[in-house]
Amino acid sequence: MLAVNKSARHDYFIEEVFEAGLVLTGTEIKSLRQGKVSLAESYAKLIDEELFIVGMNIKPYEQGNRFNVDPMRLRKLLLHKKELRYLYKETKREGLTIVPLNLYLNDRGIVKMEIALAKGKKLYDKRESIAERDAERRMQRIKLK
Repeated sequence: MLAVNKSARHDYFIEEVFEAGLVLTGTEIKSLRQGKVSLAESYAKLIDEELFIVGMNIKPYEQGNRFNVDPMRLRKLLLHKKELRYLYKETKREGLTIVPLNLYLNDRGIVKMEIALAKGKKLYDKRESIAERDAERRMQRIKLK
């Protein structure tokens, strides 16, 4: 696991989860392996039937010198055309958004991103989920005693 977007599950109701590949440069991969990435405040956007991640910050690789790229640039996400059409249809129809959940290396060493089709939570929804989590913790403590 390279990075986790902790606020995504707190701020959104997760409807569906997809696995997407990323188009990255060599120095970005090296920086990712060092853990210099932030998914906070990032989201995915459909532009001309292609999906891009916006707001993902990959710090420049220290030994990368002239090969480093802009840390906040748009990065293309790779999905099947059928999945892209489905995401486009769902985001337009229901007002859902696409948020990144986590970034990881698969078993072959390829960087993958888990993205989700999500619906924003209201303040009272967040309070309910916090109350549920606290109640579950209390139950766990009682079971341990």
